[in-house]
Amino acid sequence: MDNSIIEEFYQVNPKYIKELYFLQVELLKLQKHIKEKGMRMAILFEGRDTAGKGAAIFRFTQFLNPREYSTIALGKPTKVQKGQWYFQRYLKTLPNAGEIAFFDRSWYNRAVVEPAMGFCSEAQYFQFMEQVPALEKMLTDDGIILVKFWFSIDKEKQSQRIQERIDNPLKQWKVSPVDLAAQKKWDEFTRYKGLMFDKTSTKYAPWININSPVREVSRIQAMRYVLSLVDYADRSKKLLPPDKSILKTF
Repeated sequence: MDNSIIEEFYQVNPKYIKELYFLQVELLKLQKHIKEKGMRMAILFEGRDTAGKGAAIFRFTQFLNPREYSTIALGKPTKVQKGQWYFQRYLKTLPNAGEIAFFDRSWYNRAVVEPAMGFCSEAQYFQFMEQVPALEKMLTDDGIILVKFWFSIDKEKQSQRIQERIDNPLKQWKVSPVDLAAQKKWDEFTRYKGLMFDKTSTKYAPWININSPVREVSRIQAMRYVLSLVDYADRSKKLLPPDKSILKTF
């Protein structure tokens, strides 16, 4: 194995670790509050491949009570699911009272990845774009706290991270056909991402774009944003608000 991979794995930023620990303690308080109040929270982690979605979810959930949260990362739809209403398999995974659901990609596959890669028809895409705001209005009206994160990454950084996945035996399982096509399809992904922000960011379910070249910074800001949404018990007075220069609401 390349020694640089090992060095990167064990590299620790003490300031980041301290802030991460602090926020993970606050997330435990939030989880307890959500459980006691019977609240429901769904957090969508979207973004281009290698943007750091999965790693961010891991840091969010690392010390949470596993009985009171779920992580959803659906694979390709089955033959039966392809014959269902598009949202049907996602609705089954929504949080119950007292739970938080973390979506590692979500129904928004149909907003960017599928049309960019030719995995859905034009009619299916337009139907999705028409239906999703109404669906999310129903979810939020029913009391679900819906958070939609988009983790940004630039083209050069994505190319670097894709190559790291290919070279690192611990990450090679992450390499998919979409990864390999990501650079060639960059402009298509950008176009569909812009349309998604324009058409599906609403007052009740806005898109939160997280734009930092440093993944650790993105995670910290995402945690601060989620913690800012609920006035939970025993909130620390040292908790900082998210940095508006890194998080942009559409």
